[in-house]
Amino acid sequence: MAFFKKNKNQQEEIEEKKDNNAAVKQAVLEKLNEKLKGTIYDDCIILPKGYTIDVQIGRTQEAEGVKMIQIVFIVKNDDFDEPLIEPVDAQGNSEDEAAQMAADMFFGAVWHPLDQAMSKKNPVHISVDYLRQHYDFDMYCQSVIRIGIKEKQPVMLMNYIKTDLPKYLGSKKYYWIRVYLAKYQDKQVCEVRVNGSVCTELSKRFQPYIDGWDAEENFLAEKQYAIFVQREDDQCPYKKEIVIDGAKECIEKMVKITNRDEYIAMSKELEESITAKLSEDITDKAQADALGRSIAAEIRIFIPEILAKLTLGYTEGDSLFLLEGEGDEQQSIEFKKTQLRSYFYLQQAVLEYISTRPEQQDVTRIVTNSVAFREMRKVMDQAKEQNREINPADLFVPGTSYKIGVDGYKVW
Repeated sequence: MAFFKKNKNQQEEIEEKKDNNAAVKQAVLEKLNEKLKGTIYDDCIILPKGYTIDVQIGRTQEAEGVKMIQIVFIVKNDDFDEPLIEPVDAQGNSEDEAAQMAADMFFGAVWHPLDQAMSKKNPVHISVDYLRQHYDFDMYCQSVIRIGIKEKQPVMLMNYIKTDLPKYLGSKKYYWIRVYLAKYQDKQVCEVRVNGSVCTELSKRFQPYIDGWDAEENFLAEKQYAIFVQREDDQCPYKKEIVIDGAKECIEKMVKITNRDEYIAMSKELEESITAKLSEDITDKAQADALGRSIAAEIRIFIPEILAKLTLGYTEGDSLFLLEGEGDEQQSIEFKKTQLRSYFYLQQAVLEYISTRPEQQDVTRIVTNSVAFREMRKVMDQAKEQNREINPADLFVPGTSYKIGVDGYKVW
């Protein structure tokens, strides 16, 4: 009887937490919508020009009578390649106060620059050139959101990386850069994300700035968003779903590969599958064939590299290195991962695969195709032979080199 009573109590606690989270979510939506003047429908805010804002409640806790709640805002739009996700740590003497703080922080940090972008108010022109391509963006940037910092004037965080910004923008219609700095005693966060993905090289630019903060007694934080909108419409000839579906197909086949011939057969099947899907929208057969080979090559090259990075734990830089030419005339052209749209589609597919908790042997079969994995293994083997500890600097990979054997290959 005690066993069933315990389970019943646990179930009641779970249901109570769900009800409480639903109430907090509703409070956040209502307080945010007071500012946005949209429509709350089906547990999200619907706004003009195709914007929707959903809210999820993360961890909750209470200490000394103060409610602390993590609230995640999810902004979607048909022109976004991926949702804009903004986690906010809010607190208050009540859940209602915490909900108000979360709504205020989201409105100030994220919605202001988005609203500027919609009204085209005070844009800053950003010119982007890479790999024989040119794009023009308008940047919209709002004031810095600060917590605990009062004694000095705020600094526009984007100014620290303004010369680097064009290097991270590619062919997508929208990009957003989130800078978040936080420090308390000897713990700190120094993070820059582009469309949700951490960029280690950009993050390092803020280290000298945050090192100067005195956070021995108080928690200090600064946050700033910048929204980038390409002036032209997105011209990419393929849909995100083609890459995601191709990635899932590739992973399913890679775990079964045991020799080189099977790898070549898998590559051919992947090309044919993707080309067939592209042909539904692209009437030019030569164009569909070339694009199908290009996408298939990106998939089979980057899936092992991304999986190796996520499972082996080494640090990787923000760059990709495209190899062009042959022999002595071959050259390596550096650009950023955020400028190749398929890279983060593939990262999404790999994260979904990892979430299924695959067998270790299946993961190993895939990552053995990774160049970075083979290099890391050499480093580890050398350290073992020399009976020495591995230097953390040895576990850094500046990026991934790759070659696409297709004439006129274009980075989308």
